[in-house]
Amino acid sequence: MTTRTLISPAQLGRTRGKVVYWTVFAVVITVFTLVFLGPLYWMATGGLKTTQEFVQTPPTAFPTSLHPKNYSHAWAVMDLSRLLFNTLWYAFGALAFQLVFDVAAAYSLSRLRPVLGKLILGMMLATLMIPATVLVVPQYLTVLDVPFFQRNLLNSPWVIWLPSVTNAFNIFLLKRFFDSIPGELLDAAAVDGASRLRTLWSIVLPVSRPILGVVSIFAVVGVWKDFLWPMLTLPDPSKQTLNVGIYSLASGVPENWLVAALGIASLPTLLIFLVFQRNIMGGLTAGGLKG
Repeated sequence: MTTRTLISPAQLGRTRGKVVYWTVFAVVITVFTLVFLGPLYWMATGGLKTTQEFVQTPPTAFPTSLHPKNYSHAWAVMDLSRLLFNTLWYAFGALAFQLVFDVAAAYSLSRLRPVLGKLILGMMLATLMIPATVLVVPQYLTVLDVPFFQRNLLNSPWVIWLPSVTNAFNIFLLKRFFDSIPGELLDAAAVDGASRLRTLWSIVLPVSRPILGVVSIFAVVGVWKDFLWPMLTLPDPSKQTLNVGIYSLASGVPENWLVAALGIASLPTLLIFLVFQRNIMGGLTAGGLKG
């Protein structure tokens, strides 16, 4: 069976075809590498420069002298340890709530098949078409005075945890994976007398580790990189996240210390991606085929 490509095997076998192919390939790879890694390189090297070298024009491609103490100064002066702890607390709390409620919602839509389940799923997916900034005002008014409870959630972890639960994309990923689980496996559990909850805990969740890992990474990174919502709802400096805390202290520190702080703040998410990139891709494609 032949495969149609932009360049036929005959053309690729010629000397001219090989030269053109590898030239275009090298140019594309180089451009994309510079676009994606260029800002990271500038951030990492900017934190090693002196203030004078950092602000000079034109900028230097590599520091004339290395100053790694800029990172320790930024850590101490900007109190990044407290900001890091706050962010971890919010991120893993949001992860716990998402794993509980999103898994329950996805399992209900996939296996329990409630009345109007398809309509509910369609309405949930429709919310992905709404820009996040449009929802800021109604969400802020809601947490300012929670209906029925009459509570103000500002400066509390709940203001981060509760909005993060309503993640239609994660629910869709989980539902798609649950749909791919063979029905015979669940029927065998039912024959053995397992309840719906027991089936979820003992059968569905153990085989759903790939997609649960993906949802966990998305939940943590989503809270870690968020800026606008924490800035509006966490005005207390002692309870702010990394992004908001660095922004609020940016005017009082040198530029090279600020870039060093940004490098420290971005390092955990970069490590998460580098370590779990295979799990991310495997989890996203795990529910694509039924087996």
